Amino acid sequence: MTLLAVERIKLFTTRSPMWCTVAALAITIGFAAMIAGVDTENLPTIASSQFSYSFGLVVIMVMATLAITTEYRFGTIRATFQAIPNRTATLLAKTTVVAVFAAAVGVLASFGSVAVSKLIQPEADLAINTAFEWRATAGVGLVYAAAAVFALAIGVLVRQSAGAVAIVLIYSQLVESLVALIPNIGTDIQKWMPFYVANKFLTGDPDPTTRAVAEGPPPSAATLSPWWALAYFVAIAVALLAVSLFAANRRDA
Repeated sequence: MTLLAVERIKLFTTRSPMWCTVAALAITIGFAAMIAGVDTENLPTIASSQFSYSFGLVVIMVMATLAITTEYRFGTIRATFQAIPNRTATLLAKTTVVAVFAAAVGVLASFGSVAVSKLIQPEADLAINTAFEWRATAGVGLVYAAAAVFALAIGVLVRQSAGAVAIVLIYSQLVESLVALIPNIGTDIQKWMPFYVANKFLTGDPDPTTRAVAEGPPPSAATLSPWWALAYFVAIAVALLAVSLFAANRRDA
């Protein structure tokens, strides 16, 4: 509990997490408001309200990366490891705090998007009843948490803010999309890429009475079912974290 308290204090006494939180909420909720306000011919749905969840996800991943790379940049990680020689426990505590915080931001962003859509178009039916609707809203927090673990692990491996952020952004926003362009095998490979699979959890098996194919985030064609897709994404994040913990214990701070 002491380690968790220490990492919580570290996280909330720096500016970057707060600014990233504001940016993530503003982007996701702001886009939901814009969609509900501009498209007056169609009533917003749960799916359309979550259209911009991936924009906020990018910001949260940057926050998670900076949570560890700034410690390496300013050398505070050395003092931490000297005070607490168990590096694995220290980094796991930081990961837990960052993941929980990311999950909270994700839930605020998703339900805030639903609320603002309902506020702008009160006649819209935005009740959360089906399994798809619950995954599309509450599930955003789970995806944000796993993505934060993924990004923090990259930060531990790279240790430099610019390089780690660049890797996280390029991979999540470009690599997985460009893989599909590989002739013959590209689409098959993409179906197993982590973030593409994670999107299946949020968009897979929609309720046809509340979601047209073109509404909301682009549906994922990943092979796994929604909950197995989430498990796969979490497993990738945890595996990457395990590699980063091994590396952190093998080299100098």
